[in-house]
Amino acid sequence: MTHIRFLKYTAIALATVAALSACKPKQQQPQGQAPVVSVIAVQPETVKLNTALTGRLEASRTAEVRARVQGVVLERLFEEGSQVKQGQPLFLIDDAPYRAAKASAQAVFDKARADMNRMKPLMEAGAISRQEWDAIVQGYQVAKSNLETANINFSYAHVTAPISGRIGRAEVSEGALVSPNAATLMATIHQDNPLYINFTQSADEVMKMRRDIASGKITAIDGEIPVRVFFNDGTEYEHTGKLLFTDPTVNATTGQVSLRAVIPNPDNILFAGLFVSVEIANTEIPNAIVLPQQAVTRGQTDVVMIVNKDGSYAPRPVVVSGQQGNNWIITGGLNQGDKVIIDGMAIVQMMGAKQVQTKPWGVDMPPQGQGGQAGQPENQGQPENANPQQQGQPENNSEPANQGQPEQSENTEQPKA
Repeated sequence: MTHIRFLKYTAIALATVAALSACKPKQQQPQGQAPVVSVIAVQPETVKLNTALTGRLEASRTAEVRARVQGVVLERLFEEGSQVKQGQPLFLIDDAPYRAAKASAQAVFDKARADMNRMKPLMEAGAISRQEWDAIVQGYQVAKSNLETANINFSYAHVTAPISGRIGRAEVSEGALVSPNAATLMATIHQDNPLYINFTQSADEVMKMRRDIASGKITAIDGEIPVRVFFNDGTEYEHTGKLLFTDPTVNATTGQVSLRAVIPNPDNILFAGLFVSVEIANTEIPNAIVLPQQAVTRGQTDVVMIVNKDGSYAPRPVVVSGQQGNNWIITGGLNQGDKVIIDGMAIVQMMGAKQVQTKPWGVDMPPQGQGGQAGQPENQGQPENANPQQQGQPENNSEPANQGQPEQSENTEQPKA
């Protein structure tokens, strides 16, 4: 009886194992083991190429205020670093000598004018000779000229701003002796709204830009080429400038051409002499494709990896026509909808996989499973019979011989015997 019971339990255990084996999912097919790569489905577009250069800001107008008469500075009439208007008083030079000279010249002029007026009727009546009349007129003209000179020197003692703008520090202080012979510098005024941007570009690029402007590839704003300005931290200045002119000659040493742009500065954020990054429109490329640099292998022939419809991948030669930031501009070799591999080829090569799975570039890569379970993140870390009620139990949990409770199974089956 014991032997029969043993055979019976053995048959039940084998049947249970067979049933469980039938319920197990089949081992993944090779295509299920394919690693995941990040791809971009390319879409042609019109790409605007910009040229980044370094330029230096320059005041649109600069005036050096210098002494034009000799004397001692009595007073400074402005605040250093402030905005001044044209004609605004800046310095007062001791004007006493010039006031006296002006009064003396005025008296001489008045006498010469009175003599001329008194002698004119006599000249008309023939009472005096023509020679005497000419001497009287000449004396009048000299007196008039001396008076004008005296007035000019008196006005030069009151130094005013020749232009409007921001004035710098005072180069002289009260009590300083200034002289026109030494052309003493007293202050400097910069007109910083707008500002000029001076920079250089290669002659070839300038000629290409001119051709593109003529053909309409570069879009002009009010007939001018727009210029964007960036600070050292990469932020863009809120106002857009425009290209003014290019120098008609090429520097024989460097092969560069000087260019100048103008930029508004209404808030006085920019300073003359500051170096900035300048970006000007270069050209437009129609039907171009922009790809990250890591997607393109550069060499004698530039190549990208393409994922085919069946999951296989293959190299594809492309034509690189330029750079835009950290991207390459592709103008040949790709068609709309082609899936270009951006990330993941290192794992593909390491596994020697012939096929791959794809996901959009920029989405986090799923973790690669152990033992060829790449691309199956939902099953990672779980046994093949992963069932909420069975997790944490061995697969052969239905085999009575391995449970150590044969008597329970015997009692369960005894009534059927």
